[in-house]
Amino acid sequence: MAGTGVGARVQRLEDKRFITGRGRYTDDINRDGQLYACFLRSPHAHARILSIDTSEALGAPGVEAIYTGKDLRKFVPTSDDLLEDEVGGLICGWMIHSKDGSPMKAGAHPALAKDYVRYVGDHVAVVIATTLRQAQDAAEKIRVDYEVLPAVVDAGEAQKPGAPEVHAGIERNTVFEWELGDKAKTEAAFASAAHVTRLDIVNNRLVPNPMEPRAAIGEYDPGEDSFTLHVTSQNPHVARLVLSAFVGLAPEHKLRVVAPDVGGGFGSKIFIYAEEVVCLWAARRLKRPVKWTSDRTEAFLADAHGRDHVTRAELATDGDGRITGLRVKTIANMGAYLSTFASSVPTYLYATLLSGQYAIPAIYAEVDAVYTNTAPVDAYRGAGRPEATFVVERLVEVTARELGMDPVEFRRRNFVKSFPHQTPVIMMYDAGDYDAALTKALQIADVSGFPARKSESERRGKLRGLGYSAYIEACGIAPSQAVGSLGAGVGLWESAEVRVNPTGNIEVLTGSHSHGQGHETTFAQLVSDRLGVPIETVKVVHGDTDKVQFGMGTYGSRSGAVGMSAISKALDKVIAKGKKVAAHVLEASEDDIEFKDGKFGVAGTDKAIDFASTALQAYIAHKFNGAELEPGLKEGAFYDPTNFTFPAGVHVCEVEIDPDTGVTTIERFTAVDDFGNVINPMIVEGQVHGGIAQGVGQALLEGARYDADGQLVTASFMDYTMPRAADLPPLKVGMTVTPAPSNPLGMKGCGEAGAIAAPPAVINAITDALGHEDVTMPATPAVVWRAAQRARMPMAAE
Repeated sequence: MAGTGVGARVQRLEDKRFITGRGRYTDDINRDGQLYACFLRSPHAHARILSIDTSEALGAPGVEAIYTGKDLRKFVPTSDDLLEDEVGGLICGWMIHSKDGSPMKAGAHPALAKDYVRYVGDHVAVVIATTLRQAQDAAEKIRVDYEVLPAVVDAGEAQKPGAPEVHAGIERNTVFEWELGDKAKTEAAFASAAHVTRLDIVNNRLVPNPMEPRAAIGEYDPGEDSFTLHVTSQNPHVARLVLSAFVGLAPEHKLRVVAPDVGGGFGSKIFIYAEEVVCLWAARRLKRPVKWTSDRTEAFLADAHGRDHVTRAELATDGDGRITGLRVKTIANMGAYLSTFASSVPTYLYATLLSGQYAIPAIYAEVDAVYTNTAPVDAYRGAGRPEATFVVERLVEVTARELGMDPVEFRRRNFVKSFPHQTPVIMMYDAGDYDAALTKALQIADVSGFPARKSESERRGKLRGLGYSAYIEACGIAPSQAVGSLGAGVGLWESAEVRVNPTGNIEVLTGSHSHGQGHETTFAQLVSDRLGVPIETVKVVHGDTDKVQFGMGTYGSRSGAVGMSAISKALDKVIAKGKKVAAHVLEASEDDIEFKDGKFGVAGTDKAIDFASTALQAYIAHKFNGAELEPGLKEGAFYDPTNFTFPAGVHVCEVEIDPDTGVTTIERFTAVDDFGNVINPMIVEGQVHGGIAQGVGQALLEGARYDADGQLVTASFMDYTMPRAADLPPLKVGMTVTPAPSNPLGMKGCGEAGAIAAPPAVINAITDALGHEDVTMPATPAVVWRAAQRARMPMAAE
């Protein structure tokens, strides 16, 4: 409808409860008689557990139980007896095969450690008590005898001879040695190249830090022999599937998973964690609800981290400045265990995007995934795409500089210019106009005025630089047939159901999950627009496996292109049935019924009935006269797209550096993105702003650091520096539009763009200002100060 439909800047409907403190998060939920769980975590990165003495802790006030890995046993479904079978461990759901065809080597990942701990924060035991304080106090009384073992924390060291073995029998700590592309063709391109640029790149490890820490409440109903898990999850149905089919806690129809309001995820809440398994299992054992809420230190230690790549990258060009080949060798740190989707991130979510926006004839990528004695690494906002974009955009920028070309002209010369475009690394780009985004970004960023601003900075003793990032990503993480052929253990379609009640109000049940994206608004906007009903009559329901049919959740910017497309298909069916109902009521042929502006009418006449009245007639059913038309107005749909979507754009960063302090100030930041058709521009702009903030955080501030013994030395906000408002200027955002042909709404996805594009834009700007490339992320003042001194005195620095 006008003002609330597709394209309108509707304020988020869900914000009323959030900003008034009426949101309902997992930690807000309490159950009668609930107990509290506290996990004893390993203080060592690598150790053998010789013994665990819980005798003193068991006698502490309020303690109901203490469990270790040896206690986790399955229950007979019809009795209280324990079986000898162990509760299943946590799994990785994406199979990757090495170059030689062998499957990846997945080390066992128990919910509570058995015999060995493999990173600081690993789960050793759980204390369950009447209050949280009692559980915490008792945990301190547990005595664990460890045999401390050597640890390996650096991905670059993990495969070297003599490196400590994280999992016994997994040689060189290597999960897989994987490749993609045409090696021979790429080597030929380099052999004939006029110029080759080489870079060593480290993509720094990040800690996700959503506003709401993870939490779980496990409940067991003896009368129904059923379980309920309230949890901070981005995909509750997948959580139910894994906990049922692989961990073996309960049949799916006996397990309900509810993810209520969730305060941010950024990928870290996609995965299945040990705490959820243990809380559910303990609730069954104790016949009382068991609640756990992470504190921030636990989140730093045990939430899945992101990024952590070490890469050697090379770009070949001919005499005309055209790219002829790209060669990449990456070592990807997986941490101590394979998290739920970890193996897909440095492979099919990374290497398949190494062509960037460029027509590169030959690409060859090798990825070695390795275990280390650190927290598991999995998808974090962008998941593989930021790592790929950083490699490509740093190479492109440095190549242009080495060739003495304007980096804008070098990009234009090598952009993909016609579509569809088949890359050498699987992806077929279906639509785009990369040159248009670049042109618009240059204008908004006032690049033509940069020389004058640079001169003014120099007058004040400051350095000023300009950096570009022309990114592309693959969103939707589909179709199912494609991802299945690449090793995914699930299909990546989405489900939806549209229920029209007799009075005409509407419930939309979606398998997508909202944890900050504004789905309750944008999904309602689509329904309002399609059905011509007021937006306030639409309710969006998600996050409850007992209410919503199986869905795949939210990640990879899939909720619009895939989730809303499923809703669109269900709306098509609702309208089609509405025409049948209207035809009976208006005593006309169904072929003569038109639907427009919220009314069903007979073509060429003034006979019409509005949507709400049609819904009522569908349930009354008096006019059907025994025809083959079922009462009611409720339709469901599944949507499996035909291709990924490919958002793309250009981000421009302008920085000023104080060489005396190393402080980098972002003076201007411009983002021009092509997200296809946009439902709510205000929400999209907010997503872009948030992504840029996280990307700037990676570039300038954030970095998870372990010492040589595997201790996380950045385990609090005192040491791990998050971006703040003062770190960012007002952001200038623009858009171009090329609708995606792979889904009925023409949408592409916007949630990850800023986090993908910003890091190379910032680093390219810093290196432009300094005049050399020796800068690593995070480019803290100390890093930039040292780099600035090298720029001043290169010989002395050497």
